[in-house]
Amino acid sequence: MIEITGVNKTYSNGFVALKDVNLTINKGEVFALLGPNGAGKTSLISAICGLVEPTSGTITVGGFDTRKDYRQARSLIGLVPQELFLEIFETVWSTMTYARGFFGKKDDPALYEQILKDLSLWDKKDTKIQALSGGMKRRVLIARALTNEPSVLFLDEPTAGVDVELRREMLEVVKNLQKRGTTVILTTHYIEEAEELADRVGIISGGEIKLVENKVDLMKRMGHKTLSLNLENKLDALPTDITQEGVSLSKDGTKILYSYKTGSNSGITSLLSNLKNAGIAFEDLDTEQSSLEEIFVTLVNQQ
Repeated sequence: MIEITGVNKTYSNGFVALKDVNLTINKGEVFALLGPNGAGKTSLISAICGLVEPTSGTITVGGFDTRKDYRQARSLIGLVPQELFLEIFETVWSTMTYARGFFGKKDDPALYEQILKDLSLWDKKDTKIQALSGGMKRRVLIARALTNEPSVLFLDEPTAGVDVELRREMLEVVKNLQKRGTTVILTTHYIEEAEELADRVGIISGGEIKLVENKVDLMKRMGHKTLSLNLENKLDALPTDITQEGVSLSKDGTKILYSYKTGSNSGITSLLSNLKNAGIAFEDLDTEQSSLEEIFVTLVNQQ
């Protein structure tokens, strides 16, 4: 759906925002673009959407070049920006009708109704934008982006500053859009959203794409699990015959912790056998898996 080849962007003040970006985004997938502040996420999205012209390189959306065939390319795109760009004296309904008309499409009240109901905005359809809360305004941004029935939807920090309930509703909207075949590109600082939604993850830092990988494969390759055994009796130190790599004793001596790589031959069986032979009993156990956020922080720090 999106093909980015050799894209660079240097602004007039000399700031290099994008460096030789090459990226393919597949039709119907949810692609999470992650990176620290100033990494180039918004510049890349802006280049794809035609808001910023690359210094060099090519971008196609649905096979249309974003510079040569910009009308066709942009007609396929819906964008939810970080900033709340809305006409505050317009109603929610008029915002929808204007947005669809901007793309030269016929008025479709049934479509507006469905979108507004999906985003819990139907009761606000006649309310002026200035009377809405920040979270409601962000819903309107999403509703506006969906009015032209885009094949590609960009969500640039879509849940920034919204409450937990709204965030959950928005995630459900994204899932439903994917079911309908919409390609979704998501940037977020709430990396648990990417972990829940994304098929693939791309990490950008310093204007360069550092990694693109299937989310499940990435978490399997770089993730780890921790087994926590709650002991019946407190230990002052681990017995000398418990020398397995990754095994440690908690500071208070009440737990034995075992960290191992996700997807590996964990060695839990041998650990439990060794504990039994050492006469160490436990009353409960728990396992915890590293999150995508922890992996992201590790990768960015390595870069």
